[in-house]
Order: sequence, then structure tokens, then C-alpha cells
Amino acid sequence: MVDDKLMKTIKALQKKIDDDEEQTYSQVVIREYRNPTHFGVLEHADAVGIIKGPCGDTMKITLKVKHGRIQDARFWTDGCGATLACGNMLIKMMNGKTLHDANTITHTTLIDRLGGLPKEHSHCALLAVHTLRKTIEQYQKKKRNAGENLA
Repeated sequence: MVDDKLMKTIKALQKKIDDDEEQTYSQVVIREYRNPTHFGVLEHADAVGIIKGPCGDTMKITLKVKHGRIQDARFWTDGCGATLACGNMLIKMMNGKTLHDANTITHTTLIDRLGGLPKEHSHCALLAVHTLRKTIEQYQKKKRNAGENLA
């Protein structure tokens, strides 16, 4: 059984962590990384893109595409909370869009949708958007090689 003094210490530490997060990140960022609803990998994906960023974080995006429109998407990362938030929000922004429209999402648009990111974490949004671009490029290359219409 955990004694009361230890429980009080644990609760105080957790409150300090929560307070520090709220000083650093927007409520949207906190919500997205605490509850990443699109985290995972799609089985039998039509496209997969993986990039390891300069900070060491890796992101993977998997897509299912039908008639040039994203039907479903998931992301996976071994990165920090900001990377989780960027991946989750990006998937929310692109699901249901055409490949063309998804490919126009920028890292600044992603950061805006997150309610901002600290400057030292803006590379997380770049990693997410670059991974999306690589995934779409992989899908288009696969379709071209198969001689299929990309529309």
C-alpha cells in the first residue's frame, strides 16, 4: 500500500507537470497529444510514408484512398507530445479531402489549427507535413507504375 506522503508527492509532481504544460502549449495541443484519436497504422494501406526528422523523431502516415480522396488515415510517431499533437491534428485536417487538397496543407496552417506551438517545436509540424507529402508522393508513384489514373 502506498503511504499518504508518497501519494501527496506524486500528486504535487503531476500538478507541476500539468501547470508547466499549460504554460507551454495551447489547450488544443494538450488535448491532441493526450488523446490522439488517429494514432496507429492502417492495415492494407494504399500508401505509407516514413520520415525521421532532424530531432530524431520518426513519423509514419498510412492512407487509404478511393477515387483520389482520403478515406482513412493514421499516423504513428515515437516523438514528443508536440509531434503527437501535430500528427493527430494533421490527420483530422486531411481525412475526407482529395489528395490534391491534402497536399496543400502547410506547417503554418497546422500550427494555426493547434492554436500555436512554441518555436522550438515548430519542426514537429514540418515533420508531419513532410511525411504527408512523402506518403502522397508514394501513392502517386505506385499508381503511375501500375498505369492507373490518379484522379
